[in-house]
Amino acid sequence: MKMVMAIIKPFKLDDVREALAEAGVQGITVTEVKGFGRQKGHTELYRGAEYVVDFLPKLKLEIAVPDNLVERVIEAITKSANSGKIGDGKIFVYALDQVIRIRTGETDADAL
Repeated sequence: MKMVMAIIKPFKLDDVREALAEAGVQGITVTEVKGFGRQKGHTELYRGAEYVVDFLPKLKLEIAVPDNLVERVIEAITKSANSGKIGDGKIFVYALDQVIRIRTGETDADAL
């Protein structure tokens, strides 16, 4: 089992959600986050004063999937979140040691 974490632009959420559903994903956790990478923020003008926005709004998606779905999930996120511009985001994949469904006590792949 793997945990796929993706950081994407907020306006891409609907496209990514639809692509993940088509890939067979049954659950997803979405968190509003702020951060920056190579994009390094930007400057904005407010009432004539210029100020720097260091942390840009992003969404963090967390998707627990069985090993056989990992590549499909990565491909779905990559294609649907790509705008071709800087700041499209990143995907991180890491191992899950154990998963437990609280309601039923099911474990591992059955709990997904």
